[in-house]
Amino acid sequence: MYYRQAKSGWLKGMNPRVTIIAIAIIIVALVYGAFFTARLEVGLAVMRAVLNPFLEWYYVLLVAFLLFFMIWLGTGRYKKVRLGGDYEQPEFTFFSWVSMLFAAGTGVGILFWAVAQPIMQFQGNPFIEEGMTPDAARVAMRLTYFHWGLNGWAIFSFVALVLAYFTYRHKLPLTVRSGLEPILGERNHGVMGDAVDLLAVFGTVFGIATTLGLGVQQMNAGFSAVLGWEADMTLQLVITAVIMSIATFSVVSGVKRGVRVLSEANFWLSIAVVVFLLLFGPTQYLFGITIESAGDYIQNLFSMSFHTNATIDDGWQSEWTVFFWGWWLAWSPFVGMFIARVSRGRTFREFVMGVLLVPTLITVVWIGLFGGTALYHELFGNGGIIAAVDNDVASALFATVASMDLGMAGTAVSAALVVLIATYLITSANAGTLVINTILSGGDPEPPTAHRILWGVVLGLLTSVLLLAGGLETLQSAVIMAALPFSAIIVLMMVGLLKALHRERYAARTGERAEAPREPWVDLDDAGSTPTPVSIGERNLD
Repeated sequence: MYYRQAKSGWLKGMNPRVTIIAIAIIIVALVYGAFFTARLEVGLAVMRAVLNPFLEWYYVLLVAFLLFFMIWLGTGRYKKVRLGGDYEQPEFTFFSWVSMLFAAGTGVGILFWAVAQPIMQFQGNPFIEEGMTPDAARVAMRLTYFHWGLNGWAIFSFVALVLAYFTYRHKLPLTVRSGLEPILGERNHGVMGDAVDLLAVFGTVFGIATTLGLGVQQMNAGFSAVLGWEADMTLQLVITAVIMSIATFSVVSGVKRGVRVLSEANFWLSIAVVVFLLLFGPTQYLFGITIESAGDYIQNLFSMSFHTNATIDDGWQSEWTVFFWGWWLAWSPFVGMFIARVSRGRTFREFVMGVLLVPTLITVVWIGLFGGTALYHELFGNGGIIAAVDNDVASALFATVASMDLGMAGTAVSAALVVLIATYLITSANAGTLVINTILSGGDPEPPTAHRILWGVVLGLLTSVLLLAGGLETLQSAVIMAALPFSAIIVLMMVGLLKALHRERYAARTGERAEAPREPWVDLDDAGSTPTPVSIGERNLD
């Protein structure tokens, strides 16, 4: 059963009310951004400045709580609950599963920031007294791991687990509002449920547009390094159009063919690039800095998770932690739904350990090698990477390869990185397009093809408008604003999940019953193990 699907017309198969409102608001945003570009840039900057004092502690507290909540779900009394029937097996192999969730999750982001963030933090941050020292390099790596590690993946994994749990175990549609079914009941099928899905769509749209914008800027820098083309807005718009065209074509082919094949291909290409860096880079230093900074990250994880920079008003918290937590939150409905689609059949323990630990480990290795290579050349080599980053953040990755002075081999690696960025962009864009349409169709995992194409065009246009409106700063402000309303939905989803879990069987402690009492919103089948949703007319909303 899918919520309010139209039976005919151009909206056939879609939730008409949610789809029309979403398209109307996005069109207004596109027109305003295209004709009042300067006003859009200033307006987003003002909104960000006003909200920063609140977000500097709110986002920190929310994300820290999500991390500990997910650890509890994966190791506590509900760890054996399965995302599906009690004996259901995973749909995808472990390798395919990991490659898809990583490619759609942070592939583009860490390509952009793996060098840029360590180099920028290396120059100065609140946790060091002096920049551009060996100690500053270690702290810079630790901070980069923090913003791309366990805390961020806790956001993705929570949203994914909630959606997969209610979809595959409680037989509800794969849409964000299903996570609020225990709270809203009948109202989940009306205006309140529509509002939840709309917030999820807006967060997804602006999150994807931000990531596409960063990736397009980086591809532009790559073409400059490989082909000598100058950075140019026209080229960025052309790259956006090409990427979205390929992504839209790919998404029509579906997850098992298009997305899975692309995800596995860029995963293998990533491994090839990493092996090249280890062989031709400062190998011993890379092993050392990665291990040392990873240990530093683990040792300081608790204090960093609650750091709000309250005693120093230098803008660091807003520029870095607030931005990255906002980015992860805005992306969470998109990545969460995509991970949910490919995670059927796994237990809470398998899911949490897989989604939290495996991508974090991959991220630590990737950032350790690329960021470590850049820091090595600044500390012990000819440098030049800091100057390149200060001039153009998007050029960081290619400036690092150039500093290795490998001649034609270096050019080949830069070309491979351009291809890698493109494939990650395509993977993120086609997965995001599919997720947007899944939400707007009321949870249909195979939404109409025409609407997949429509939203591929919309994402391309919005990315272009945000690039024209001011580049990196505007992209950052847009994603932070888009994340705020959806963060409230995440809090409600936690309440809904806990309410639903009370009826799951668990290993009882002394004096406790072996099976929790039923909730009025759900019934059990004869076996007492597979929940099925109560029909709307039968729900007891009292």
